[in-house]
Amino acid sequence: MADQGIVRGAAQVRILLMVTGGIAAYKSCFLTRLLVQAGFSVKVAMTESATRFVSPMTFQVLSGHPVATDLWGEDQSDALDHIEYARWSDLTVVAPATANTLAKAATGIADEIVSTLLLAQPGPVLMAPAMNDNMWRHPATQANVATLRERGVHLVGPGSGFLACGTVDEGRMLEPEEIVAAIKDLAVGLEPRPQPEALAIPTFWEGQQVLITAGPTHEAIDPVRYVANRSSGTMGYALAAEAVAQGAMVTLISGPVDLMPPRGLQSLVAVESGQDMAAAVGQGLQAGAQWLIMSAAVADFTPSNPATGKLKKEDLGTGWQLDMSRNPDILAEVVPAHRAEHLKVVGFALETEDVQARALGKLKAKNMDYVVANNPTEAGSGFGAENHRLQLLSSGGMIWASESRPKTELAKQLLVELARHQSR
Repeated sequence: MADQGIVRGAAQVRILLMVTGGIAAYKSCFLTRLLVQAGFSVKVAMTESATRFVSPMTFQVLSGHPVATDLWGEDQSDALDHIEYARWSDLTVVAPATANTLAKAATGIADEIVSTLLLAQPGPVLMAPAMNDNMWRHPATQANVATLRERGVHLVGPGSGFLACGTVDEGRMLEPEEIVAAIKDLAVGLEPRPQPEALAIPTFWEGQQVLITAGPTHEAIDPVRYVANRSSGTMGYALAAEAVAQGAMVTLISGPVDLMPPRGLQSLVAVESGQDMAAAVGQGLQAGAQWLIMSAAVADFTPSNPATGKLKKEDLGTGWQLDMSRNPDILAEVVPAHRAEHLKVVGFALETEDVQARALGKLKAKNMDYVVANNPTEAGSGFGAENHRLQLLSSGGMIWASESRPKTELAKQLLVELARHQSR
């Protein structure tokens, strides 16, 4: 159970944990888990040196959020993470805080993600120093510590004990449990700061295991040709990106698309055919997915006997008949075989007439919890188009119908509507 004063209804005190390049970085993994278990919402930023000790993926899994690692929008980071993460947080914790980090913070140097975040951070800061005993006692370090304390920075430790250099002395980072206790003391009575509207993220999806399919499938005719459809995968990728932003642990199963994967995914599974996608969905459900969002446009049929070599038009004559076989119906066949009691299923129904009636028919026939209906031929919609229209339906009928909006906006609103309906 979360401590009183840490979680207030849907609002959690938001901790930005900054990890710097000391051997004590391994302790910060346990610190992250303890903070999450205590009811805090945690995001992590790491210096490049810290990533040499612990993988950013470790902190992503433990915190449920992408990890900020650089200022340039590479890897998991966006170019403005040093601003957005600072705005997001209520309390900043630096653990371990190396001598170099203390010096940068005291003098206002901002030359990488952590020092820049510290300069952009308007809220309270707690630092847990960790270094060699001589480095800790050096007059420069002590002067930097005094400067930081004068500015209101809270410092805990260092403690005494066995150091990485082999000595037993002062300089050891406090244990995670001790740091959590200090954080709780600061958090009591700390009201979560109001977030700008653009950063106000619903908490329903935090920690949810979400499996999303996206894009078309390519059904091989021969090594060169294939049968496909016009799906671009944009909607599925937008949903995956937004689910990650809202704290979900997302596995994205993608057919062949020309899109950059969203950052922060738990995993990306690239598939080619409908059979490949069916197998990947089955594996994802067995792994414990809590939500399945089937936005992929899986081909209904596949060539029965794909050729091993390129077919020559001279051999095909003036006409060509291609024998086709049905692909697995993932919602009707694969999902029931792997469906856990807790699983919620969201399907997509692409229709060009009688959209709502046909979508509800699919929802009932395939035992979906929700269906997202869309008509790519109507005004304001279309394959590959930036804007689209959606309808969200359950067995009770219409839940939400959108205007023609960018797919990124539709993805965010769709997740909000799903969360709202589930929370009733």
